[in-house]
Amino acid sequence: MLIIKDFIMIFFSMLILILGVLIGVAFLTLLERKVLGYIQIRKGPNKVGFMGLLQPFGDAIKLFTKEQTFPMYSNFSIYYVSPVMNFFIALLLWMMMPFLSVYLNFNLSLLFFLSVSSLGVYTVMLAGWSSNSSYALLGSLRAIAQTISYEVSLSLILMSFIFLILSVNLVDLMIFQDNCWFIFMCLPLSLMWVVSALAETNRTPFDFAEGESELVSGFNVEYGSGSFALIFLAEYASILFMSMMCVMLFLGANLNSFTFFIKLVLVSFFWIWVRGTLPRFRYDKLMYLAWKSFLSCSLNYLIYFFLFKVFLFVFLI
Repeated sequence: MLIIKDFIMIFFSMLILILGVLIGVAFLTLLERKVLGYIQIRKGPNKVGFMGLLQPFGDAIKLFTKEQTFPMYSNFSIYYVSPVMNFFIALLLWMMMPFLSVYLNFNLSLLFFLSVSSLGVYTVMLAGWSSNSSYALLGSLRAIAQTISYEVSLSLILMSFIFLILSVNLVDLMIFQDNCWFIFMCLPLSLMWVVSALAETNRTPFDFAEGESELVSGFNVEYGSGSFALIFLAEYASILFMSMMCVMLFLGANLNSFTFFIKLVLVSFFWIWVRGTLPRFRYDKLMYLAWKSFLSCSLNYLIYFFLFKVFLFVFLI
């Protein structure tokens, strides 16, 4: 009986977390439109509700009530399943949030993050391929190449932090940063993580998957209505999640403190600020940055932290 109650508790806790993420995503879109508005010296949405607070709900109703399109030559089942899977994977990542309660707070949470985030590539690939459009296919291929390139450096940077704490549990990251944040110890790594996370979430200046000037809208060009809304929600849920990871890794995450959520909002604001101020990179420069700069630098740091830990164990313990 106790086990059944535990399962019910876990289910409702996960449901509340997902609802919280969805509301957070809704207001992140409002924040983005407001910030971009002020960057461009205009107001942004301010008509629907008080100061535009109801605008995200208006957008959601508009998107989900639009007519659903049926591309004649698309691979029908994969075409419709891909956005749903994309959204599901983006929400599944949040299950590793280390709330000290009955969530899926397990010891291998960082490995879970690497495994699940790499699955997102397949949904983008299938979405572009199943649309049976040249633009969508090119957009998905560019997204795959970009995501795989930056996942390599992202994994190596994460491994450096794992060597520092000798654990793959997010809770240990919180414990180790009680007295000193990791951003002070590993500033170059932290900056590389932020840039790699920007590339991983397909955000400006790395939004090649949806380069409007040459690919119309990239891999999601054939999607409209609810399918497009799910891809959109998945992208913004990933932005919030990567902001949370930035705070967890090097900004002294303490989930019991209100400052954690302030830091999360500030990092999310940084994502929007970058979009409003930086132009798009050239694609060859993006690949150059991933393979010739970040890869070599993160490998050097990984070897440095490994030798640092070996030295501690051999000479000090």
